[in-house]
Amino acid sequence: MAYKTEELEKKALAAIKRHKLMFIEHIVAYLPCSKETFYNHKLHESDAIKKAVESTRVSRKTKMLSGWIDSEVPTLQIAAMKMISEEHEAHRLNGTKQEIKHDGGIKSTLIKWTPSEKE
Repeated sequence: MAYKTEELEKKALAAIKRHKLMFIEHIVAYLPCSKETFYNHKLHESDAIKKAVESTRVSRKTKMLSGWIDSEVPTLQIAAMKMISEEHEAHRLNGTKQEIKHDGGIKSTLIKWTPSEKE
């Protein structure tokens, strides 16, 4: 069966909106064509489809993050803090920052060599 790229793109955009799809690979399940046809029509390269998927993803992330911030569950609050924190704050939360401190000077060690009796 011959498919028109424009029709498949319209159906893909409708599926993204209706089912709140966040991954290009999931779109094919809602189209009347095979995965091969989807890629042959280069729908995975469509700017409209990419934009719709990214918009859904950002919207869902924002909603989820807001819920975590407003939650009374400490684990969710910590996860939200890690998501929105500055790098140094995230290191403090994770306990991952490692510092190597030195006094800036150069120290030399003198090693004395004494010949052994066998030489």
